[in-house]
Amino acid sequence: MAKRLCSELFVSRLSFYTTEEGLRRLFSPFGSIKEVRLIKDPSTRRPKGFGFVAYESEVEADRALKALNGRIVDGRLIFVEFAQARGPEKAADSREDASG
Repeated sequence: MAKRLCSELFVSRLSFYTTEEGLRRLFSPFGSIKEVRLIKDPSTRRPKGFGFVAYESEVEADRALKALNGRIVDGRLIFVEFAQARGPEKAADSREDASG
């Protein structure tokens, strides 16, 4: 069975100086972006070094992944991969695994 692609990308190893606007500019040449989320520490509001970019289509996301994975951005080598879906059943599974 073929692996289904996702239209949301996980971007890791980002510089702490990278902004949501900068991420949007970097990824926008590859398609129509629905959402950009840069994950921040709740207490300090500083970026944690990773984020998500959601495209309108899987084809656009795949194009961006192939073009940007392993590139140097703001002085850092970034990794781009398809985001993993994390629904309620996945969260329950991880809690069960942790409890042993």
